[in-house]
Formats: sequence, structure tokens, C-alpha cells
Amino acid sequence: MAMSLASSSHSAAQKKYDVFISFRGEDTRAGFTSHLHAALSRTYLHTYIDYRIEKGDEVWPELEKAIKQSTLFLVVFSENYASSTWCLNELVELMECRNKNEDDNIGVIPVFYHVDPLHVRKQTGSYGSALAKHKQENQDDKMMQNWKNALFQAANLSGFHSSTYRTESNMIEDITRALLGKLNHQYRDELTCNLILDENYWAVRSLIEFDSTTVQIIGLWGMGGTGKTTLAAAMFQRFSFKYEGNCFLERVTEVSKKHGINYMCNKLLSKLLGEDLRIDTPKVIPAMIKRRLRHMKSFIVLDDVHNSELLQDLIGVRGGWLGPGSIVIVTTRDKHVLISGGIDEIYEVKKMNSQNSLQLFSHVKEVYSILSTFILILI
Repeated sequence: MAMSLASSSHSAAQKKYDVFISFRGEDTRAGFTSHLHAALSRTYLHTYIDYRIEKGDEVWPELEKAIKQSTLFLVVFSENYASSTWCLNELVELMECRNKNEDDNIGVIPVFYHVDPLHVRKQTGSYGSALAKHKQENQDDKMMQNWKNALFQAANLSGFHSSTYRTESNMIEDITRALLGKLNHQYRDELTCNLILDENYWAVRSLIEFDSTTVQIIGLWGMGGTGKTTLAAAMFQRFSFKYEGNCFLERVTEVSKKHGINYMCNKLLSKLLGEDLRIDTPKVIPAMIKRRLRHMKSFIVLDDVHNSELLQDLIGVRGGWLGPGSIVIVTTRDKHVLISGGIDEIYEVKKMNSQNSLQLFSHVKEVYSILSTFILILI
């Protein structure tokens, strides 16, 4: 059955913040949380974090608004988190927000920082002591129960445990990657034209082995206009966020003829490794760069490739420069390119169905209209 690639991310796109961080300032403000916030900022995630030490009633409405305007929540459970009624009220609020908006995939991710998750879940250890103290201070019974429920629910969610990491930097790296993955998944419907998941999509999807320990190269071939690029783009947008490196190179042959193969090679390597690289020739790739590539899983699309030499120049013989589990999708009009390039998995893209054809036609028409208007303005 055909279905649209569009998801429920429209509401997520209207959120002001990508991530909201709840934490106990005295425990982690100057250390772990500040490093985590810096890492998220470097990846351009819009993060809400309240660093104000003195918090009064006038701050709470602003905080409630920020929670409602956030897509994902990180809760850093530290030793003294439960000793703060402010943190507990904050946790209750964001858990209620999550529970009321399950259809919008609002996620809460717990981070257990030098604290046993069992203590949070069952309110024992420092968490039990903190709640007992709140009880002695005559906290309202209903509020106490709300705190306990929120702690129990949050601690039962999948999260990160500092005890399983050798260094905080590794932990922060994994948290950042997980957040990017969740956000990319929610915003995945932003394809220029929404693809209808048809026979072509499911056939190519079945060729991808996500648990493979080898480099997979999948060739898509067919006449011009069959939707090869759109199909590859759909695959890229659906799955590339799961990989450490990803790159979509469009019109490979055309661009390499215009700017040279060195340009294409540098563009690919720079995108995969996250830095501005300048390689003189793909024939001589520095050993250190190859080593780094082989230690990472990548998802790559090479669109409109007209000869097998281009493939070898960009990814090595049979993807030999890439790490185990990497996936490369190659589109071409010439099946011989795929055969001579040693690609085993080859799929002939069938004629685009009427729904996808209409989607693509509408998009092209819209782009043409915009360009025409722009030209008229210039004239």
C-alpha cells in the first residue's frame, strides 16, 4: 500500500527550541551540563537552558512557555536533583507535556549522571532522602505524589548512564548524536516534493541491510525522468541520520566536468569528516584520511554517475575507503556503469507512478514560476 513520506513533524517545525535541558545547577552547571550545552550549540541545535541561580515565581511562567515550545527534553539526573523542588516541578511539567503530546513524538531522554537509575525510579538513596526531607517540610501530598510519578516515569525511559562511559566527552558525543537522530527523524518530511512510498521505494528499501558488516553499494538505473534522484533522496533523508557520516552528491558527472573530479572528491571528504579538506588528487588520498573513513559508517548518494572511474575516484574500489556497514546509493542511466564498477545490487527503477509524477510536475512548475517572476523583476 502506498503512503506519503510526510510525517507529523509539522508541529515540531513550529517549536522554538530543539532541546530543553533540565538539571540541578549546583551539581552540574559548571561541568557536565556546560560541556553538553556547548556541544549542542556547536551542532547548531537551538537549546533552552536556564542558568539563573536565583529563581523566583516570576520566572516560572517563562519556563512553562519554554517547555511547551521545546521538541525534546534532556533531564540530567544528578545526586541532588531531587533536593530541588524547582527541578521536581520542572520534571512534572515536562512529563505532562510529553504525555499530552505523544502524537507529536515529544521525547524525554534521561541522563543518569553519577547516580543509580534505580534510585531515581524507586526513590531510594539520595532521592529517597530528598523526598523524605520535602515531606518533613510539609509539602502537599498531591504534589509529593506528582513528583514521585514523574521520577518513576522518566527513569523508565531509555537514556544514558555515565557509569557505562569511560569519559564524559564520549557520553556527550553519543547524546548529541541521539538528539540529532531524533530531530532528523521528526523533520524527515522536508523533501522538496513528498514521495509516495511505492513499489520502487519498497524494492530498494529491501536491498538495504542495516546490520551488515560490509560496505553496501546499491545501483539505481533507468531512463531519465523515472525518479531515480527523488528515490535516492527519499532513502537518504529517511536513513542517513543514523550514520556517523553522510553526503548527497547531486549531478556527479555534470559537476565533475565543470569543476573537476578534485572538487567532487574534496566536497565528499569534507562533508563526511566535517572539516574543510583540500586533496590535490583522488589518486593520492592521505593514509590518515582513509583510516578515519574506515573507522566510520557512512551513508552516501552519488547521483547521475556516467562512468565507473568516477565511482573509484570518490569511494575507492568497491567502496574500499569506507567503513564496515556503510551504504552507497548510485544513480545512473547506464547499467554498464554499475556492472563495470563491480556493483552487485542493481535495481531498475520502474516508471514513476501517477501520484509521484504529479508531485514532481507540481514542484517543477512552482520552481519555473518563481524563476520566471524573478527574471521579470530583473528586467
